[in-house]
Amino acid sequence: MNRLAAALMCACLTLPAAAIAQEAQRGEVTAAAAALQAKVVDWRRDIHQHPELSNRETRTAAKVAEHLRGLGLEPRTGIAHHGVTAVLKGGRPGPRLALRADMDALPVTEETGLPFASQVTDTYRGQTTGVMHACGHDAHTAILMGVAEALVGMREQLAGEILFVFQPAEEGAPEGEEGGAGLMLKEGVFADFKPDAVFGLHVFSTLNANQIGVRAGPTMAASDRFGMTVVGRQTHGSRPWGGVDPIVAAAQIINQSQTIVSRQMDISKQPVVVTFGAINGGIRYNIIPDSVELVGTIRTFDEDMRADVFKRLTSIAEHVAAANGATVETQIPAEDGNPVTFNNEALTERMRASLQAASGAEPVVDMPLIMGAEDFSLYAREVPGLFFFVGATPVGQDAGTAPSNHSPKFDVDESALDLGLRAMLQATLDYLDTPAG
Repeated sequence: MNRLAAALMCACLTLPAAAIAQEAQRGEVTAAAAALQAKVVDWRRDIHQHPELSNRETRTAAKVAEHLRGLGLEPRTGIAHHGVTAVLKGGRPGPRLALRADMDALPVTEETGLPFASQVTDTYRGQTTGVMHACGHDAHTAILMGVAEALVGMREQLAGEILFVFQPAEEGAPEGEEGGAGLMLKEGVFADFKPDAVFGLHVFSTLNANQIGVRAGPTMAASDRFGMTVVGRQTHGSRPWGGVDPIVAAAQIINQSQTIVSRQMDISKQPVVVTFGAINGGIRYNIIPDSVELVGTIRTFDEDMRADVFKRLTSIAEHVAAANGATVETQIPAEDGNPVTFNNEALTERMRASLQAASGAEPVVDMPLIMGAEDFSLYAREVPGLFFFVGATPVGQDAGTAPSNHSPKFDVDESALDLGLRAMLQATLDYLDTPAG
């Protein structure tokens, strides 16, 4: 019997689950975390050093699948290109639970100076770029690999069944491709195993590494990409009256669109963001071009407000373009975006004590609304979801000024791996052992 299995068996025998559920950290969680800590750190560093862009996670997926096979599970591979899942059946009857981690990295050139920093480059939108785990998905994958190993060691005492979901392309599939949670669901990730609930976590720079944060209800914003092409008529820059200037029309569209948030939406109800992220038009200083392309993002928390922003942005673009003698082609939204990440209120309140048990003396943080988005939201739209946050910034450092997720300097304090493992494991065991009431 290996060290982990022996420790877990001892803990399970000496600490009855029903007696400690949602009151203090379980003995089996403490034992598993201690036994797995070094492994989880090694996995995270290896994945961090070998990042892969969305829909390109071949090495990471192979590593995960090999680990699951080594645990005696039968992984299903190739879902949504590189997704990996496996089912663990416990020795006792109970509910079904899905646990999800994302695996992809970002087109960011790393500047952390870590000894295991990424040196990987790839092509993104036709340009060579560095590739980096600048959002912490390396930590998520390593944590769930550890959770899977711990739960396999408890198989006989385990109530219910668990679906491990290692997901590619959370950051969004490349243009012209499908991917992420949407494609996982489309290809049947919940078809043969429909869970009663789904859990996920995210390491987060705005919390310190000894903190866990959670919020019931709307948590992360709906995210929608939009695009528009303002079409004018090319002319020499010295004779603007000889054509139709799409640059001026585009500038007026951008300016007028700001009134959607500042003057048209009731932001006392929920916040709204409309951001133009890129403008592309013209190649020479003295030529007014035929067209200008604009792209951006919309963030909302309310479905009616979301639809209203689409309508208002389209109307502004069309009318302002017309007022300038131009036309506009709009894609608002450009594709199906991510809905609001919604934490089921009853489930969140039920599991809050489990998160507190893992956090110990540090109180669980009530998270504010987060304008960032997550495609975990698609799973949580199918079944009740719980998505919580684990601090990534070292204790003693100001988390408010630390390099943020998606920064080339973003790093995860490795003590967060231990806290994330304990929190996910504690919540899983408490959920499976404690009937909903």
